[in-house]
Amino acid sequence: MSPTTPSSLDGLPRTSDRLADDILLPQETVGIRSEAREFAQRVLAPHAAELNYATESSAMFPRDINSEMAKAGLYGVLFPADVGGRGLQYPMLAAATVLEELAYFTPGVASALFDAQVLLIGRTLDVAPAHLRAELLPRLVRGEMVGSFATSEPAASTDLSVAAMRTSAAPVKGGYRLTGCKRWITNACAADIMAVLCVVEGSLAMLLVDMRADGVVVHEPDLKMGNRVQLTSDVEFDNVFVPDAAVALRRPSGKWHPLIHNVVLIALPIYNAVYVGVAEAARNLALEIARRKRDDRFVQVLAGEMENELTAAQLALSHMIGLAMTAQPGPQTSVETMCCRAILGRSTRAAVDKAMELAGGASFFRSARLERLFRDVQAVRFHPVQDKPQAALAGRFALGLPLDE
Repeated sequence: MSPTTPSSLDGLPRTSDRLADDILLPQETVGIRSEAREFAQRVLAPHAAELNYATESSAMFPRDINSEMAKAGLYGVLFPADVGGRGLQYPMLAAATVLEELAYFTPGVASALFDAQVLLIGRTLDVAPAHLRAELLPRLVRGEMVGSFATSEPAASTDLSVAAMRTSAAPVKGGYRLTGCKRWITNACAADIMAVLCVVEGSLAMLLVDMRADGVVVHEPDLKMGNRVQLTSDVEFDNVFVPDAAVALRRPSGKWHPLIHNVVLIALPIYNAVYVGVAEAARNLALEIARRKRDDRFVQVLAGEMENELTAAQLALSHMIGLAMTAQPGPQTSVETMCCRAILGRSTRAAVDKAMELAGGASFFRSARLERLFRDVQAVRFHPVQDKPQAALAGRFALGLPLDE
């Protein structure tokens, strides 16, 4: 496909406005949806094909869109006014809505420029010590800085326990020496700072690493099935010095890890709005094709099944956001979140599958937008809530067995 080819979603009616409604959302959030939709249609839609079909490289990081998102005030929806944020009453609802609208056109941009910037590194900075929060978070909100969030490792994958983690930092005069490797790290090739989860003296800590520091090696971006604008890379740290002042989080002895509560339990549920946005785009494309044969009973059944799956995903997302907004941190919240996440993952994939059935053989070709959406939505398989610190092994919890933190 030519890089200049416009998005095939251009001009399609947003059937979500007809098949569902926002009557349960506060007016503040409805207003944010309008802002995010206008931004996505104006800034993302004209370049969606180019962004989504490009081959991953460091040069393709969309710095211009990063600046536009900050200028539009989208980076501020999750944060209070004292750091340049919008000071919204319902920031988590706003963040989920923004992700959904961005992902409708390009989930890679939603993942790289909103999830990584706002939900992960931004949320980390918001709960970091006051000097880091005051210095760095306003810069991120203004789009002056690209951040990255590094937890997964080649051996540990998404197990965030001390026992599994291999990246470690040894105390030295004035700070720490960081050694280890992180894998599949979003924005690593473009980041100014990286929040790195590691082991310090037998407990977990999150250190903020200057990506220009000696000993930091960022590999070329991975070549992926979908979500290509979300550039991920392996990162190696070879005895990298990190000053004392750059410690963002340390686990208080005997307490629930602040990373798990403030970042993972908040960011992960909201991030899943990306896949709802992808499924909505697939639904609209499929319905546009199916309307030509709308009197076909089989087509009607497929359309209904597709809508059932999408509704299930939307309800699961709503419950996860509700838990993130109101529940206390702990294993019960983690297990509920995990179960909703599993429902959303299955339902969004099923909705896109039904959309491809409705569209027929044309959806199998690379020139079809549905083919790309099918590839993009597969990433939902690989964001499980399975970290031991979250006690997300639902079976153990249900059986009353001890939970390994």
